[in-house]
Amino acid sequence: MNPRRLSAGVLMLALASMAALAADAPNISGTWTASFDTQVGKQDYTYTFAVKGAVLTGHAKSASGDTEITEGKIDGNKVTFVENLNYQGMPLHIVYTGTVTSPDQIDFMRDVAGVAQEKLTAKRVK
Repeated sequence: MNPRRLSAGVLMLALASMAALAADAPNISGTWTASFDTQVGKQDYTYTFAVKGAVLTGHAKSASGDTEITEGKIDGNKVTFVENLNYQGMPLHIVYTGTVTSPDQIDFMRDVAGVAQEKLTAKRVK
C-alpha cells in the first residue's frame, strides 16, 4: 500500500474520531448566571464560557471582581475549571466541578481553597 495514502487515511480517521468526541460534549458557550449561599453570604455570579474542542475558557464575574477562567475542560457532560479570585487581598483558588444536566443547566460543586465546599446551579441566559 502507498505510504502517502496510508498516512492520509490515518489522518482522516483521527479527525473523524475527534469530531465524534466533540459532538458528544454539550455546547455550553455563552452566558450563565448563578446565585448561591456561601460562608460569606449570598453570591451572585455571571459566567461567560467559550468552548473550543475540549477546552473551556471565559470569565467568572461577581461582586469580588471579574476573573479569567483557567484550566477549563469539557469531557462529555463533565465541566471543570479554576477561578483564581482575589478576595479582600487574599488569593483564593476555587475549583469548579460540574455536570451539564440539560442544555440550560449546569450543577456545580466548588471547592474554595480546600476550606469550603459549595453547591450551585448555573442557568443559561437566553
